[in-house]
Amino acid sequence: MAHPKIRILIADDHPIVREGLAAIVSAQPDMELAGEAADGAQAVTLALQTRPDVILLDLVMPLKDGVAVIREVVEAIPQAHILVLTSYGDDERVFPAIKSGALGYLLKDTPRERLLQAIRDVARGQAILHPTIALKVMGELNQPSDLPPTPAPLTEREMDTLRLIAHGLSNQEIAAELHINERTVAKYVGSILEKLHLANRTQAALYALREGLAKLS
Repeated sequence: MAHPKIRILIADDHPIVREGLAAIVSAQPDMELAGEAADGAQAVTLALQTRPDVILLDLVMPLKDGVAVIREVVEAIPQAHILVLTSYGDDERVFPAIKSGALGYLLKDTPRERLLQAIRDVARGQAILHPTIALKVMGELNQPSDLPPTPAPLTEREMDTLRLIAHGLSNQEIAAELHINERTVAKYVGSILEKLHLANRTQAALYALREGLAKLS
């Protein structure tokens, strides 16, 4: 039985970038183009209309910037899988985008195969973070948190799971590493996010980096 294709919405105000990404996506047997948006307002509209599996999103667009798009889409579709493609690793919008709930962050000079793998990983709910961007946000993560302290500490198994999330492992890979089933891993992940007041796996990975539970490879 064939798996359903990953439906992808491309949002970028540069026609050449959109055309290039559309060509790459359309050439993959496991992917299909759900739509193209030339500005932030259109990106939100199409995201709500088409409910794509992955949104490839530029951070700098007219009408609404990428961070505003992320906030609106995540509020309407909490399970949205957003992969940010940005031109600069030091863009001041990167950290707000992380806090707003996107799952992945890549630079536009990322090799084609790395981009395609990132799309597949983000479609599965896995966090993807370019090392340059990770370094950019480390300073922000070292700032004191304005979140209330968690009332319940993480269990030993949840700590193990958090470390593996920070190393980029999927639920399936974590299950194999810890010799447990995927449903148990999903339960641990949900508990981690709730206890630490985090929105997604990307934020969990960055939390682990800030707390010294994992290191950038």
